[in-house]
Amino acid sequence: MSRTERLLDLMQLLRTHRYPVTGTSLASELGISVRSLYRDIATLQSQGAKIEGEPGLGYVLRPGFTLPPLMFSEEEIEAIVLGSRWVAERTDTRLSRAANDALAKIAAVLPAELRHDLDSSGLLVAPSYGLEVNDEQMAQVRHAIRAERKLELSYRDLKEDISQRIIWPCALAFFDQVRMIVAWCELRQSFRHFRVDRITALTVSESRYPRRRQALIKEWRQEMDLQKWP
Repeated sequence: MSRTERLLDLMQLLRTHRYPVTGTSLASELGISVRSLYRDIATLQSQGAKIEGEPGLGYVLRPGFTLPPLMFSEEEIEAIVLGSRWVAERTDTRLSRAANDALAKIAAVLPAELRHDLDSSGLLVAPSYGLEVNDEQMAQVRHAIRAERKLELSYRDLKEDISQRIIWPCALAFFDQVRMIVAWCELRQSFRHFRVDRITALTVSESRYPRRRQALIKEWRQEMDLQKWP
């Protein structure tokens, strides 16, 4: 996690507490040392955050420190809400929570009238009946894509045959009932698409694949019908 992300997480955490919370508790929730927590608080205070308190007594964020007001059109508000609701309904638990948290962060810095539009949006996402999601597996796949790590798979094909694969995952496609990994397959020496629900075992390798993810995606796009993929 970058320092910027940690500072934003600390601000978000302080917003959830109405009363002073100890530095030890904050550090524990963020997964950092108490010393790092105190440095981060000092950094935010120097940037104008109204964080009151001191070691041993606890800290509280007073109202008045937010990001500059965000301005969106009605269609942009609808797009944000619909997209967040789709992710919250159709993905794994971690992404679902992240979508709801992101929407809450946006709502917190919107002007009152736009916040009302966001809260009252009538665009809904239908429940994902019959969709089974393995939270741990999805988290591993997303981590491998972000970190450009190889994945070692036991994969069951349409004929129910199991094969062992080492792949270079570069993208994850979300369909209504299927999640598909786009990857270079070392066995086939070409790009292949792997359904997540057909993976019987998965390990994220310590080895990075030898090319950048952006380059793989570009090459894959050149091989695909660009009219069928975003």
